Amino acid sequence: MDSNSNTVVVTGFGPFRQYLVNSSWEAVKLTVHVGLASSTTALIILEQCGKNKGYQERDACGFHPEDACCVLDGPEKIESTINMKTLWKNISVEGIDIILSRDAGRYICDYTYYTSLYYGNGRAAFIHVPPLSESVTAEFLGKALQTIILAMLEQCGEQRERDHRGEKMMIS
Repeated sequence: MDSNSNTVVVTGFGPFRQYLVNSSWEAVKLTVHVGLASSTTALIILEQCGKNKGYQERDACGFHPEDACCVLDGPEKIESTINMKTLWKNISVEGIDIILSRDAGRYICDYTYYTSLYYGNGRAAFIHVPPLSESVTAEFLGKALQTIILAMLEQCGEQRERDHRGEKMMIS
């Protein structure tokens, strides 16, 4: 990797020898997808849930989901374990508005999001970003996404802490 690159790839692994639960995966199992919202010029959109059905449009390669849904017999919608409404209320990025959405659009973004939520037990996030412009540069979006993702991680850490305290209380 180029030492001047701003790209960060985070991976985790499954079971390893006698360790049935691999701490590397437990620490990084949050998936964050970012997609282009071509209909907006200066908004970042935090998506709360993915929808299973209604995929009528074909993608650029001609793919069309079987029966127009992501997962046959899957739930109609799946909410992220990240409370996007709380995140939206508590975060701001200077120079761009952030809004909350409950419909990622029944195209590749929503399909990807729903599938990640389904297989990741709700541990996924999707953020729509506007097209690049003079005021919305790639560097600006990168910094905005960093701020948002750090806030998501903080929320996940707070949830883990509450869960851990609950486990201790149940054990004692």
